[in-house]
Amino acid sequence: MSAGKTRDTVLELSDISVRFPSGSDWLGRPTSHVHALNGVDLDVQRGETLGIVGESGCGKSTLAQVLLGLLQPSEGLVSGAAASDESALQIVFQDPQSSLNSRMRVWRVITEPVFARQRKSTMELRRLAVELAAKVGLREETLDRYPHEFSGGQRQRIAIARALSSDPDVIVLDEPTSALDISVQAQILNLLDELQRERSLTYIFISHDISVISHMCRRVAVMYLGQIVEIGDAASLLAHPRHPYTQLLLGSVPTLEEDGLGEFIEETELPSNRRLPSGCFFFDRCSFATEACRQPQQLIDGVRCCRAEELALTAAG
Repeated sequence: MSAGKTRDTVLELSDISVRFPSGSDWLGRPTSHVHALNGVDLDVQRGETLGIVGESGCGKSTLAQVLLGLLQPSEGLVSGAAASDESALQIVFQDPQSSLNSRMRVWRVITEPVFARQRKSTMELRRLAVELAAKVGLREETLDRYPHEFSGGQRQRIAIARALSSDPDVIVLDEPTSALDISVQAQILNLLDELQRERSLTYIFISHDISVISHMCRRVAVMYLGQIVEIGDAASLLAHPRHPYTQLLLGSVPTLEEDGLGEFIEETELPSNRRLPSGCFFFDRCSFATEACRQPQQLIDGVRCCRAEELALTAAG
């Protein structure tokens, strides 16, 4: 993927934690909490595509909500050039059919973010919709239709046009191709690639699909139980994972010989996030765990594992 001309930080998360009350006593006080994010540190550089991967329930969606300002963290700070401007961030969801207003004509859907924040005439909004439709490969004469009259791939193009309407710096892409046929997936990925080059966009790409992550992302962050356990250059991380959890994820990806499509096989469930482990969060599922792993693990040199260097040397030998 191409990067922007500058390499400044557009978003930065510092020690972000998010807790949700779960259960209450007779006075209405919470008796426990769901720990969705647990000390997340993350920077997003202008013009890059940062991939976020991990099992369902690992905190990816909560992280996206924090990045977009839709959810305030229980602890920690969100900063950066895009953090103070609501219009600087937009999102494209997995299912365009449920995320698009079925009662609006498509040109209204596309300009909805602008209509909500800026005073523009109907003529100006219509002109913007025509311009953005052309950018994503939709014909002007289709703009008076409703979303249900389009195919899945066309609806995702509408969703992308809508995300572009406020001229954002950062777009969060939450599984944007997983509901599409393989041939349509390729078209949407190529479109996103082209738009990024033209507009110097920054993407945060959430996906289970390793082939998509490998194609789209310059960097990858691997999440487990609300923590980032490994982050780094995509090519290096995918070829030589250092954290045992990353190795487990990549080891469960079907190969071409197995007719796999590159998605993670989730055969085991995450531990409960209501009572967090006191040491390494991956301790009970890790075949390499030692007594040292009973202590809290810090993210050092892009990996949250005290045995990472030792295991890497063993694998190389």
